[in-house]
Amino acid sequence: MTFPFAKEQALFIPGPCGQLEAMIHAADEGGVFAARQALAVICHPHPVHGGTMENKVVTTLMRAYRDLGIHVLRFNFRGVGASAGSFDNAIGEQGDLLAIIAWVGQQFPQAPLLLAGFSFGSSIAAQVSYRVPGLQHLTLIAPPVERYPYAQGGKFSCPLCVVQGDADERVDAEGVYQWAAALGGVVEVLRYQQAGHFFHGYLTAFKADLSCVIERQWAEVV
Repeated sequence: MTFPFAKEQALFIPGPCGQLEAMIHAADEGGVFAARQALAVICHPHPVHGGTMENKVVTTLMRAYRDLGIHVLRFNFRGVGASAGSFDNAIGEQGDLLAIIAWVGQQFPQAPLLLAGFSFGSSIAAQVSYRVPGLQHLTLIAPPVERYPYAQGGKFSCPLCVVQGDADERVDAEGVYQWAAALGGVVEVLRYQQAGHFFHGYLTAFKADLSCVIERQWAEVV
């Protein structure tokens, strides 16, 4: 797969209600998964509460995938940054993600796809994951499982990594652990006892740990 963009390039991608602002990042050619020519799409936290693709957790996710040798696309949901439209209560935002995935399929038709989301964005990624045939991996960061839909039938169709801090001030951490423990399939939880919702002071460890989990989980995917 030829990468037809600059190493890091701003984009506008057609969405359901107008253009969606995005950034695409080329994989590190020395990364362990560079030969797979895969691409990861990342969803940002709640638009109404200041969530954007520039969020530090989102950019940490981007670097984790990029350094593993996976191309990355992060984007702004409708009404955020230069993206057209307005907030649609997690309904239209699913359409935004599906439009992004459709564009990726056109640009990189053979690329294995990975999905990730932080907070609100994790629910969008989780719900849309069931509509992506052949999805390779899913990462959910601080998922507010008490407020939004997630697993259908108690299982995802691909390996899953859940990242959660015990001191999360916005998400019921214990509820996340109980939810994750009840899931079927391949599931791994990264737990940080002192970390809050935005993982201040833990982003470096989070990146390293998540990279190890993705490498371990995805190494077994054919």
